[in-house]
Amino acid sequence: MLQRATPERLSTFSDGVFAVLITVLVLELRPPEQPTFEALLALWPTWLSYAVSYVFIAIVWVNHHHLIRYANEATPSLLWFNFAHLFSMSLLPLSTAWMAVSELAPQPVAFYAAVFFLVNATYVALIWELIDRTPHGDIPPKVRRIMRVRSLTTLCLFGAASVVALRYPLVGLGICICCLIVYLRPEPT
Repeated sequence: MLQRATPERLSTFSDGVFAVLITVLVLELRPPEQPTFEALLALWPTWLSYAVSYVFIAIVWVNHHHLIRYANEATPSLLWFNFAHLFSMSLLPLSTAWMAVSELAPQPVAFYAAVFFLVNATYVALIWELIDRTPHGDIPPKVRRIMRVRSLTTLCLFGAASVVALRYPLVGLGICICCLIVYLRPEPT
């Protein structure tokens, strides 16, 4: 018997996807071929890529949980926006691995930033579905405004990071990292 989708089931399913993404991400890590600390340090682009991606997944997961709590029901549009968000997240292990093996080359870093852009764009869609469609009395106007401004500002910055990374990959990656700091607290105040 097919059971009706609920916000709780949506959250549980999403948790499973996030867990798989972290697992796939860690499976890409390879030890150095030489048993020396120098060989381990030479893999710094891999470790940096992994660390940023791990933190990114954690931040997106925390913010996703925060946002889903506003769901009263799992509407078809919410389900599709959530699937789009999870799809965009599923590109992270690929972009992380490419960026790491390229040793932070411009095009892989630009693609990595573009994945951040896509994840944030689908997050904006979730905000639109869950926050903007919620009755105004349930969510204070200040919170709505901050969530909207924060998500649209970081969306623009992730887009800029994609372009900047084509010329200055570390600067593009730095822009992405700075944007993550804004989402460390999911509750805008």
